[in-house]
Amino acid sequence: MTKAKTESDTDETESRAKRAEHAEHAEPERVVGRAVSVPDWARQLSRLLDGAITIPGTSFKIGLDPVLGLLLPELGDVLTAGLSLTLLGVAWKERVPKIVLGRMLVNILVDALLGAIPVIGDVFDFAFRANERNLALIERHRGDLSQKPTWGDRIVVVGAFSLALLALATPIVVGILLFRWLFTRLG
Repeated sequence: MTKAKTESDTDETESRAKRAEHAEHAEPERVVGRAVSVPDWARQLSRLLDGAITIPGTSFKIGLDPVLGLLLPELGDVLTAGLSLTLLGVAWKERVPKIVLGRMLVNILVDALLGAIPVIGDVFDFAFRANERNLALIERHRGDLSQKPTWGDRIVVVGAFSLALLALATPIVVGILLFRWLFTRLG
């Protein structure tokens, strides 16, 4: 019986040692309500796209988003929108509320669509800075499911959804009106 007890004690001691070792290497738990920093690569990506280069003689910063949009019309905007989606992936992984994910997606879409307009879109990209906005949203809502989305978040997402429905309905309505006009002219 003594031998069995000694083996049991040894097994328990080894088990505690393994749990302690595992705890040292485990990812730290997030504490609800406490700010946790965003991964460095996500910060660097945001900076690269929205403010990597200081314009000489000014305090203005410009990133690759407007530069690529200017140098590679349409293609540059698609490339930078693709890179911006990685921040959306970070937000999803960090349990940012769905409505905030929607707002981030709206920021990316607005940046990509308006940024695609030659020259004017590049100025818009310079001023709008969707990646900095999305990084701030991740910092504000990450890992804290008790943090409630603001009314501004809800308004932006509902507005974007409404505009998307309008964008889908417009060709249908225009097509119906065009057919009516043709049939009244031919009939």
